[in-house]
Amino acid sequence: MAQETQAREQKHPQENRDRFIVNRLLAGEASDYNLVELARLCIRYKHFPGAREIQDNLAKVMANWQLTEEDLFAKTRQIHAVSKVYQKGHSGNDQEDWS
Repeated sequence: MAQETQAREQKHPQENRDRFIVNRLLAGEASDYNLVELARLCIRYKHFPGAREIQDNLAKVMANWQLTEEDLFAKTRQIHAVSKVYQKGHSGNDQEDWS
């Protein structure tokens, strides 16, 4: 049974790059930029059949910041409504990465 579970677990193509972001979120505060990054990664990994450590870490960040998923998405909708969060300077480019 354990082998079946491992066989179904997949490695997300963005997992190595996202690990850096997740570590930053774990050590950071709930700034506007960090909130939208957390929401973006929660969406990316929500139903992904693998990357359990990243999923657990994202849940830990939400708990540390005392947020539910509903709270997080409400806050990020407000943030996106009033500002362009993804600008040069944070990630080195102005292209959003939702894949």
